[in-house]
Amino acid sequence: MPSRSEFGRHWALDPGTVFLNHGSFGACPTAVLEEQAQLRALLESDPMAFFLERGPPLWQRAIHSLSEFVGADPAGMTFQVNATAGVNTVLRSLDLRPGEEVLVSDHAYRACHNAVDYACARAGAKVVVVPIPFSVESADQVVDAWLRAVTGRTRLAMIETVTSPTGLRMPFEALTRGLQARGVDVLVDAAHGVGLLPLDLATLDAAYITGNCHKWLCTPKGSGFLHVRADRRDRIQPLAISHGYSTEGDAGTRFRQQFDWQGTMDPTPWLCIPKAIDHLGSLMPGGWDALMARNHALALQAREILAAVLGADAVGPASMITAMVTARLPADTEPGPAAAFGTDPLQAVLYRQFRIQAVVFQWRPHAARYLRVSAALYNAEGEYRYLARALDSVL
Repeated sequence: MPSRSEFGRHWALDPGTVFLNHGSFGACPTAVLEEQAQLRALLESDPMAFFLERGPPLWQRAIHSLSEFVGADPAGMTFQVNATAGVNTVLRSLDLRPGEEVLVSDHAYRACHNAVDYACARAGAKVVVVPIPFSVESADQVVDAWLRAVTGRTRLAMIETVTSPTGLRMPFEALTRGLQARGVDVLVDAAHGVGLLPLDLATLDAAYITGNCHKWLCTPKGSGFLHVRADRRDRIQPLAISHGYSTEGDAGTRFRQQFDWQGTMDPTPWLCIPKAIDHLGSLMPGGWDALMARNHALALQAREILAAVLGADAVGPASMITAMVTARLPADTEPGPAAAFGTDPLQAVLYRQFRIQAVVFQWRPHAARYLRVSAALYNAEGEYRYLARALDSVL
């Protein structure tokens, strides 16, 4: 069994598992889990005092900490359980009309694509799927494909920072500028964003951006966000209409009240955001910039190792890779039966025989089968070489 990196000691991951799938659910460091345990103990020691007195300042601290980290206006920052909830919040709030169009790409995360399908079907609007080749030559190729899809009926475009199924860094900055210059509001799905690549939401200026903190920021599960630009805040309501809806005051006060108080829930995943930012940023001398650069370099190593064993060409330039790598699998690789929940047979074999956690899946929009791995701070080059040997023996 290969060893993890020198940073692996900061996580409680099973030492008998080669965990190459940080991208799906993240993994929380022990120091952040300890912070969450302390916060939960504080909550349960006096729930009344926590929710009415102690909790709100901690909530505002988390809002401001995350906003500072991603260069956002705290007044527009709201917490969500995940990016999918943020996408649904925007789509359920918009008054789509029959005949209007919403753009998505064929690399879009299926759950968010489903939310677009539902909202459009309900309103009589049209979903326009933008095809993006997986063997991408340049970022300009992606931008051109999106802008060609815009018509006078286009109301909204949902774009990704990094695509979940294919792991490609999208030129979301250029896309946001180009689409919004054409009068199309942009909803950025940054499920893979915070902690994976630098973000500056003030400069980006997207109408809406939603993301996860429990992936690359490594907070506890169930901590996401939605940021709404100032001129769009009066249009957006939370999925759960609660006490804040009847709050008196200006629009900014009502926006905060509606999103900050939606009933009794465990707020500790969000309250751990400041700890996660500080803790991970302290693990390397160069802070977060060094951490992201290290993971990017490791992902490129992983790509070379997988290409050698699979005989697959690179699917895009290095500039469009962050810390996730997706490789196309040969069409005839189907060893063994599928496991529970529809797990791909190869994914099941990798785990059962080699204790490797990696994602293998059929991607219907491309009529292809992919293997996706992640490069997190706890991963090391030897783990990908072990995966390559496993693939060589199985395939």
